[in-house]
Amino acid sequence: MFYYRTEGFNGYSVKYSPFYDNRLATAASANFGLVGNGRLYILSLTPSGILCERYFDTQDSLFDVAFSESHENQLAVASGDGSIKLFDTALEGGFPIANWGEHKREVFCLSWNLVDKGGFVSSSWDGDVKLWSPTSPHSLLTIPIHSCTYSALFSPHSPTIISTASSDSILRLFDIRTPPSSPTLSIPVSPHAPSELLTQDWNKYRPDVLAVAGVDKVIRTFDLRFPNKGPLGELFGHEYAVRKIAWSPHWGDVLISASYDMTVRVWSDGSSSDNVGVPGIGGIGGLAGGRGRMMGVMDRHTEFCAGVDWCLFGGEGWAASVGWDEAVWVWDVGSVMGSR
Repeated sequence: MFYYRTEGFNGYSVKYSPFYDNRLATAASANFGLVGNGRLYILSLTPSGILCERYFDTQDSLFDVAFSESHENQLAVASGDGSIKLFDTALEGGFPIANWGEHKREVFCLSWNLVDKGGFVSSSWDGDVKLWSPTSPHSLLTIPIHSCTYSALFSPHSPTIISTASSDSILRLFDIRTPPSSPTLSIPVSPHAPSELLTQDWNKYRPDVLAVAGVDKVIRTFDLRFPNKGPLGELFGHEYAVRKIAWSPHWGDVLISASYDMTVRVWSDGSSSDNVGVPGIGGIGGLAGGRGRMMGVMDRHTEFCAGVDWCLFGGEGWAASVGWDEAVWVWDVGSVMGSR
C-alpha cells in the first residue's frame, strides 16, 4: 500500500489519469467541506511512494474531479460555490484556464464523455444536470431533475446516454439527442423505503447493467432492459451510507465501494461465467445474478471514506481511495479479495 496525506484538507474524490498509470488527482476541502478553501492535488506514484507534483487552491470546497479524455494535462473540478473550473497542469501559475458558474448550488459530480471525449456532464444540489464543452463559455444543455442530484455519468458504451442518481431515490436515463424535459427511463430504486441515492456506476463489460447505492447502505445492480423487474442483485454489508461505487475495468463482475463506515469493500455481483447456469443463482432474462458476495475489506481509513477509483493500466486490480481522514491510499485490490 502507498499513502499520502492531504494535510489540512479532507478528501472527497480521487481519480486516476486515463493517460498515465502513475498519475492521480484528488479533490479535497478544508473543514470537511462545510466552509473554507478547496485544493486539487496532482499526485505521482514513484518507487519511493506518492509525491505531490503540484496543487491548485480554490476559494471554495472541492467535491469532485474529472480528467479530460482528450487532453492529458487538463482536468475539471466541482466546487461548493456552484462553479466548475478547468485546470492545465502543464501551465505555470495556479489559475484555471476556464471557469463556469451556472449552477446555483454545490456541484457534486463530474463525468467526462468516454466515447466521443469532447465534453463532460455535471450534477448539482440545485437539481440540474448540465452538459459542457471545454471550448464553450456556456453550458450546451441543461437537464432538469427537480431533485438534489448527487451523480450524473456518461455511459462508457454510448456518447449520448447519461444516467443520474438523486435524492428522490430514482435512477434516471437521458439521451441528449432528445428533449431534456423527460427521461427515457426512470427506475425507483427502493420504492418501499425511498432513500437518497449518492452514487452509481456503469458496468464496463455489460452495457445494460448499472449499480447504484446510497443512504440505505445497500448496493443494487439493475438490468436496464428489464427496469420493472427490480434489481438483479443486492449487496449488503456496509454499516453506514455508501458514498461511492466503481465497477472494475478488469473484471466484469467486480466492484468496489467507499462508505461512511470508513471502509472500502470489494464485491462480486455473482455474474461471473463460473456461475452461469448454476441452479439457484437466479437472474433476469437469462443473466446470472442475485448471489453477489463481499470478497474483502480495506479498513485503513479512520474517517468517512468518500472516493474510490480503479487504475486502468499495469497489473490488474490497483485502486485508490480517499477520505475525510486526510488520507489517500493506493492499494492492490487483489490483496484483500481472497479467493474468487
